[in-house]
Amino acid sequence: MIDGAKGIENLVDRLAVDHILSREEFCYLLENIRPEQDGYLYEKARKQALASYGNRIFVRGLMEFTNYCKNDCYYCGIRRSNQKASRYRLTPEQVMDCCHTGYGLGFRTFVLQGGEDPWFTDDKIAYLVERIRGGYPDCAITLSVGEKDYDTYKMWFDAGADRYLLRHETANPCHYASLHPPQMSSAHRKECLGNLKKIGYQTGCGIMVGAPYQTTGHIAEDLEYMYGLQPEMVGIGPFIPHHDTPFGDRPAGTLRQTLLLLAIVRLMLPGVLLPATTALGTIEPDGREQGVMAGANVVMPNLSPLDVRKKYMLYDNKISTGVEAAANIKELKQRMASIGYEVVTDRGDFRKTLPECV
Repeated sequence: MIDGAKGIENLVDRLAVDHILSREEFCYLLENIRPEQDGYLYEKARKQALASYGNRIFVRGLMEFTNYCKNDCYYCGIRRSNQKASRYRLTPEQVMDCCHTGYGLGFRTFVLQGGEDPWFTDDKIAYLVERIRGGYPDCAITLSVGEKDYDTYKMWFDAGADRYLLRHETANPCHYASLHPPQMSSAHRKECLGNLKKIGYQTGCGIMVGAPYQTTGHIAEDLEYMYGLQPEMVGIGPFIPHHDTPFGDRPAGTLRQTLLLLAIVRLMLPGVLLPATTALGTIEPDGREQGVMAGANVVMPNLSPLDVRKKYMLYDNKISTGVEAAANIKELKQRMASIGYEVVTDRGDFRKTLPECV
């Protein structure tokens, strides 16, 4: 039996040392931690992030290069069935222009993110990767374009991709089925993540916090899955509904629950690259700063052309200008400096071992 407030602190302390709890203990922590205890967890997570990476916040230049998608995920604003979405595709020249702009701003990581667009064949994406690799050999290239087979992932890796982001969304097969159409499965998503790890990608998984039908038990199962996968990156953001989806009237996930999970993941995976997501900045103006103070160490400003940013609307009210825009790197640096952090534009690779000195 876990004893009250002291029991919560003991769980946090043990997580900081052992990096894992039982599923039941994760549930207890999430269901019983009181708001006045949040700071204890956040401070532990913040200290771990500082020990792993110092006070550096890494930036990734995000290019949302297509909002066409063959999938019909029930929560997503660019799902195939949303006929109100204004579709677009960037040309290779536009992608290279984004890279040119980003490189000039100091970015050394480019993220190609898009829906699962059949027009962008495996060979076309390999071509994009090869062009970016040829033009910017000192930069890291991250892909986030969904589920593919082993050979395709290997081709892109051989073309020069370094990292791959593929949120597992939920580790529970039944919960996964409640969020996706029948042709998609949790087992296949996990198989993809396993293949990415085998090939050698720095691999990212993650969840939506407060997703429809999500229980604390599901979240505990997610944490257990992440610990087993040992990803180099984890993307955690609040679920935010999109009005033109089946979940348009569902409540959004909360800032607090997202921050709690960021902190838990930081203690569970000490060296993980952990973004303070756009969704965090959408639900609260200083959401990303709060994310950093809970253990996050990555932000992803948008390099996409201005005229398409509002079309990549995965959820309602997604921010696309202001500090979210890559061109406003100066403002982002100022905001992070105000909480004691330094924005750096180097590659910011995953660290397998922690530095000897902090």
